Amino acid sequence: MRMLPSVRLFLLATCVITLAIACRKDADTPATSGGSGPTPALPGVPQWVLDSVGPFAMPADNPLTVQGIALGRRLFYETALSDNYTLSCSSCHKQDHGFTDPLPFSVGTNGAVGTRSAMAITDLGWDHFFFWDGRRPSFEAQAHDPVTNPIEMRNTWPEVVLRLQADPDYPGLFEGVFGTSTIDSTMVVRAIAQFERTLLSFNSRYDRFRFLGDSTALNTSEQRGLDLFTRDAHCTDCHREPWLSDGFLRNNGLDIVPADSGRAGVTGNAADLGKFKVPTLRNIAASPPYMHDNRFATLEEVLDFYANNVQVTAPTLDAHMSPWQLGTIDLDAQDQADITAFLRALTDSTFLTNPAFGPP
Repeated sequence: MRMLPSVRLFLLATCVITLAIACRKDADTPATSGGSGPTPALPGVPQWVLDSVGPFAMPADNPLTVQGIALGRRLFYETALSDNYTLSCSSCHKQDHGFTDPLPFSVGTNGAVGTRSAMAITDLGWDHFFFWDGRRPSFEAQAHDPVTNPIEMRNTWPEVVLRLQADPDYPGLFEGVFGTSTIDSTMVVRAIAQFERTLLSFNSRYDRFRFLGDSTALNTSEQRGLDLFTRDAHCTDCHREPWLSDGFLRNNGLDIVPADSGRAGVTGNAADLGKFKVPTLRNIAASPPYMHDNRFATLEEVLDFYANNVQVTAPTLDAHMSPWQLGTIDLDAQDQADITAFLRALTDSTFLTNPAFGPP
């Protein structure tokens, strides 16, 4: 990756400020149409990301607007979406934990416990697979499922719509975004998706070192960890820069015979057995435990797995794991410690504390 000239630093700052203003507007100004329709909003993608991978695709039927982001943020924290008013999207996707759940498995409104960890909602605008098994193709489709899931919110969409329609604020807010005060589930998930598309995390010390030319942002151990991460340890084969994920579903050799079929449970294809979506590593130190089944409590345990315990005979092991099959991965204790130090440098404290992403 090349270093950026000062003009791109200026453009980056401009994008960040623009997004922050757009996301904060609902705190001070009611989201109403004012007769002229909603106000378009910028995605807020930093210029260096645009230069690297381009913009993410924006659905033609759900463009970002100031009012839509504000409404989606309110709905993201709205407990009326659950059957007994106790859970919202934010209950299992907590900002200070990188929009994941610190519990090994999220707990539904009736005490039911899930079987997979809550995935991070970060930098997903470029993705086409959602959930660990990739069963949904978009933010909008993803936002639909938890409301009716019997071990999550346990509600029905007609009931949610009735509650929001009866609220003194929501009909006017929906009219300001969608041009009608008659609410339906499609508009609800579209608004939530707008807010979730703004959850961009590109301001870690890694970003400042790697892309913004700050040679002091990483210490010696972290720099060595970055070098290993991008070279001999083959981490970036799946955790590609700048997202630190590639958005695909892969079998990374956790088990020879997986207890959870993963992608195969969706496709019915035996070749997909044990394949799960590659998660982002951004803010990974803030979001333990790890893997789809949370089998690893610490980053040290994760590194020990990749150094010593990858199941290279797994029948559907991903082709990206061939260095492990060939025996070329040799990570000693210092290597593992340096990579772990680098992973901690992926924490974006501004993202984890940004009031624009918190409760309205």
